[in-house]
Amino acid sequence: MGVISYDMEIKSSLSAAKLFKAFVLDVDTLINKALPNVIKSVEILQGDGGAGTIKLVHFGEGGPVPSVKHHVEELDKDNMSYKYSIVDGEALMPGLQSISYVIKIEPSGHGSVCKHNTTFHFKAGSNINEDEIKAGKEKAAEMIKAVEAYVQANPDY
Repeated sequence: MGVISYDMEIKSSLSAAKLFKAFVLDVDTLINKALPNVIKSVEILQGDGGAGTIKLVHFGEGGPVPSVKHHVEELDKDNMSYKYSIVDGEALMPGLQSISYVIKIEPSGHGSVCKHNTTFHFKAGSNINEDEIKAGKEKAAEMIKAVEAYVQANPDY
């Protein structure tokens, strides 16, 4: 099995607590408001949102894939970190076993920074190209910025 991992940091004008609440704790209900043409809905299939939860994310028409399943591995509210994996769905193109994400939100200056790690786990003999990695980075940054913009426009969301 092969592994490719990348890290990125996305700065936000929101406080760390507010960004964590919006992008992690409330994301299931907020994301389709922030990105209505991208995310149609998020459905909890099992669990309460914490470790062990399985979510089904439905994408909007014209989205990259119809849906994916997320498995929440860890939710640490005190340290503002979140770990989950995509374990099923069309995003797992042939040869891809899973995609794991680690999100850590920290205070930074007058706002916060979202530290985002993505790891692709491949079946033997498979790989991913740089364009797909770049597209994944752009989508992750887009999602965080969309949530930030939504919260700024709707402070009482």
